[in-house]
Amino acid sequence: MAAEQGIRIAEDGTPEVAMTHARANLTEFIREVRWGKKVSAFTERGERTAYVVPPEYFDQAQSDRRMVTAFHAVMSELPADERPQKFLELLVKKLDTMDSS
Repeated sequence: MAAEQGIRIAEDGTPEVAMTHARANLTEFIREVRWGKKVSAFTERGERTAYVVPPEYFDQAQSDRRMVTAFHAVMSELPADERPQKFLELLVKKLDTMDSS
């Protein structure tokens, strides 16, 4: 099986480039991410090893991670019978605490 030398589109629609051919395709690859707003992947031996994402995607992922971290922290602090009533109040408080640190 011959290795493809350029950017290829995987079955899931993600642009991919093999690490061995990345240098020759890097400018085009990054432009696709930047202007095409597409998450793209580097591969080695056919397996994805790293992703390149648009800044907006990364910013959203950071925001989502912050929210999930706060959610887990709040849920672990509440007794099971109090979780539904106090959840939103404590979640907001936890997010404020995380912002100040």
